[in-house]
Formats: sequence, C-alpha cells, structure tokens
Amino acid sequence: MSFKDNTDNNNIILIGMPASGKSTLGVILAKVLGYNFIDSDILIQEKQDRKLSQIIEEDGIDSFIEIENEVNASIDVQRTVIATGGSAVYGDKAMQHFKNIGRVIYLHVEYDRLVKRLSDIKQRGVVIRDGQTFEQLYDERVRLYNKYADITVTENCENVETVLADLIKELGEA
Repeated sequence: MSFKDNTDNNNIILIGMPASGKSTLGVILAKVLGYNFIDSDILIQEKQDRKLSQIIEEDGIDSFIEIENEVNASIDVQRTVIATGGSAVYGDKAMQHFKNIGRVIYLHVEYDRLVKRLSDIKQRGVVIRDGQTFEQLYDERVRLYNKYADITVTENCENVETVLADLIKELGEA
C-alpha cells in the first residue's frame, strides 16, 4: 500500500464509538500490515495510573477530556495502528495531530447494532454527561467522527474478518 512509504504520515488512527471494534480490529490490522499497535485508552490509564472510569469519576468529564487530548496529542510513532477512545474526537488538538501523522479511519456502526454490543457503559469509562442519553451521545459523536475521518468503514456485519477486509481495501484505494 502506497501510504506506507510516507514516513511522516504512515500511521493509521481508528476512531468510532465504544464497542465499534477499534481495539480488536486495530490489533489484527497491525499484524496484517506489520505495524505496531497502541490503544490510547490504555496509554491514558498507564500515564494516570488509574482506570478510565476512575479518572472520570474522580476528576470529572471535562478534566478527563483534557487529559485524553494531551496524551493523544503527544503520541509520536511511526508505522503504528492507534485505537483511540470513543471520546478522542472531543480533543481538537489531538485530532489535528492525528491527521498530521496518519490516516484517520472512522469505524461506523449503526446505533441499533451498537446498543446490542454495549452492556455497561459506566464500567467501560464512556464519556457521557449526566442527563445525556446514549442516542444523544451517538448523534453528537457521529458528526465529529465524520468531521475528522479521512476514510469511513461501515460495519455491516459482526464478522471481524469481513470488516478487516473492507478496511484494508479502503486503505489501499485511498
């Protein structure tokens, strides 16, 4: 794939809602391409020495978003698949950084399919404001994902191999 040769812009950044498969697909994609893999949520937890849900509970959503923005904006890698947290798109600094260091891929999952995949959004560390429904969160974020995405891959099935094949095809054509 031609994008591999550009060493300044050769990362692949996966964005999308929680449970859209960013981490799962990211690991497999990294193996297929011979890339490294980073899960930015795990990076945040390592730097903060706390789980995401603890950061949100103890510091509040706005502080969490600031922490996430700074951590994501500081990622300096080459030939790496980066799976971001679903709320990464709230950090403009980080998203501009991601667009400078690679291709931003939005893994789009329809709302109804996503609801079936998600069980406990609080334990998962999902950034959702008091009084906000999951559907409102989904609508809010979809606009941001579309704003930042270089490529959108819509997941029309639960088969990881099919979604991976679609993603690789899109990367090759972009």
